[in-house]
Amino acid sequence: MSTALVTGATAGIGLSFAHALAERGHDVVLVARDRARLENVSDELRAKYAVGTEILVADLSDRAETGKVAERLADLARPVDLLVNNAGYSLKGSFLRHDIAQEEANFDVLCRAVLVLSHAAGNAMRTRGHGAIVNVSSVASFITAGTYSANKAYVTVFTEGLAAELRGTGVTATALCPGFTHTEFHERAQVDMSSIPEFMWLDADRLVRDCLDDVAKGRVVSVPSPQYKAIVGALRVVPRSLVRRRASSVHRPGK
Repeated sequence: MSTALVTGATAGIGLSFAHALAERGHDVVLVARDRARLENVSDELRAKYAVGTEILVADLSDRAETGKVAERLADLARPVDLLVNNAGYSLKGSFLRHDIAQEEANFDVLCRAVLVLSHAAGNAMRTRGHGAIVNVSSVASFITAGTYSANKAYVTVFTEGLAAELRGTGVTATALCPGFTHTEFHERAQVDMSSIPEFMWLDADRLVRDCLDDVAKGRVVSVPSPQYKAIVGALRVVPRSLVRRRASSVHRPGK
């Protein structure tokens, strides 16, 4: 039986990954900050799918705690066959209005943790000759909307480069780039999303299933749903000056 490790596994897309992988028969290593929520998810997965579970309490903005997760991924005696780097959150408001410590912590979770954990998993998987890494990015990685977009752009491009480096080793890397998804993500960021039409919202369980299908096909960038595939296709060819102009209208002084 194979093992998957999922960060940010107690809510949203991470929780959907945990359920989808357990349903497919994977043992799961669950990583998040909240021990009580981890234990609840662990108990539920064991009862529902009869799989093995393990919990790792870790705040990925903390380098030492990120290192503990990396050590687990690097353990050749307890191989992890699939890594899902999902943990993340967004900061409300504009970059220059934030305390820089907030931005650094956000960067550590969204980017540094992906770097460190992909390095640990990639080396261990390459040694064994098989495995897969999924880095949860965003459609926002193709636009210019503050540091969240910048951080997610890093994740997308980093994953593309990692996939190229791993070609021919039996290990794959996939960047998942969803759009607006029904989770607690925006509520936690205290962002009002009431103006977004319903047809633009994705179901977390469905996008996870589609992503895992793309992983099986070796796809490097997974964009769920026809509407977001069309949007990303357009953003790849639209002049960047137009993309920046749209961003500047959103981030006018006072917003």
